[in-house]
Amino acid sequence: QVQLVESGGGLVQPGGSLRLSCAAPGFPLDYYVVAWFRQAPGKEREGVACISRFDDSTYYADSVRGRLTISRANAKNTVYLQMNSLKPEDTAVYYCAAGTRYICSAYSPPRSYEYDYWGQGTQVTVSS
Repeated sequence: QVQLVESGGGLVQPGGSLRLSCAAPGFPLDYYVVAWFRQAPGKEREGVACISRFDDSTYYADSVRGRLTISRANAKNTVYLQMNSLKPEDTAVYYCAAGTRYICSAYSPPRSYEYDYWGQGTQVTVSS
């Protein structure tokens, strides 16, 4: 069941950049809290960023702060994750997720159970 659609993943060298997109064909994404998660092989899924409904709060994991930026383009019903200065440790499948039951806190990471709508994921590989 396709709920959200991620795009923009691929293979990039260390230090490179990618911009991931999260689109919602079936509903207005600006009414939802949106988060980005990632999962590397053998690792627990982790929340790396989220953005509130009114763009008044964002969260970034310490490991990505300063390198990744989450933003909305409401006219396009899309949320982006701009990724700069990528490291091999960023290699993972990246998922966007949306929900209304929980807030996005600047001080608390998003948790999987807080989100109801998910994409299928897009692979990001950072390697020489």
